[in-house]
Amino acid sequence: MPADFEDEDGFDSFDAQDNVAADPETRAREVVEQLRIHGELAAVYEGPRKFDAAIINLDAEVARELQQTIGKLEKQKDTNTGPILPADGVDAARRVLTMPVAQPRLTTNDYHILRRPNEAMIVRWLAGDEVDSFYERYKAHVEVALEQRREDERQELGWRSDEADQKYLEALDEIEADPAAWYLRDTLQKHGLFLLSTLAVDEMDILHLCDTLMSVPAVDVVGRASVPDPDDESPLESERAWYFKLFSLRGVVEKQERMCFFAFMQRTTDDLW
Repeated sequence: MPADFEDEDGFDSFDAQDNVAADPETRAREVVEQLRIHGELAAVYEGPRKFDAAIINLDAEVARELQQTIGKLEKQKDTNTGPILPADGVDAARRVLTMPVAQPRLTTNDYHILRRPNEAMIVRWLAGDEVDSFYERYKAHVEVALEQRREDERQELGWRSDEADQKYLEALDEIEADPAAWYLRDTLQKHGLFLLSTLAVDEMDILHLCDTLMSVPAVDVVGRASVPDPDDESPLESERAWYFKLFSLRGVVEKQERMCFFAFMQRTTDDLW
């Protein structure tokens, strides 16, 4: 299923081979941007199959508070400072990141989900060592995908004498996966900043998210009223396509690094929020 990814930095991921007019360095960067987004989604949602993360019902009041708070934080961002939140957003960001401390039922590592017909919210908090694991897994996903892409491109282009293709392969070989830099982790830690990144997917395949990334039945994530027919081995794309927006909030609170991933999802056949 095709998907259009957009994040706050204005990246639109697509197959670089479809853009042969681009210069070699740009082609290589576009490939990594695509792999970066897929690696991020995998690292955020692989918890049930990699870290025994549970699926837990999210209280509607908590979900409403989170949605409103994160929505306000997004509006407070300045295009000149990218994901860095302004001073007047720090208290709200700190409150969101420490919700599992104030409300123990909101456990870290797990997935807290509010389900409505054709709509769902998924929240995952991480703290301390869990944050380190996230960055390690993020990097591992991108490195594996990048090496496979390099091999595929060598087989496809390595035999050609085209100078631009050869420079593209060289540029691809020189790129390193660095999620900590992409997430401005050093900046966050050194200066005590709070950052909020966003990622939107116009058509997320709900079965890919649930079956492949999370390894849980889709019914556990979006509810029985919204799941594709389990008896249909090839459900229509319209039954699998969901609008998906992920907010990644991060910061250091009382010397402990914390993250909160808040996702809003809605079937694309319905009106968006």
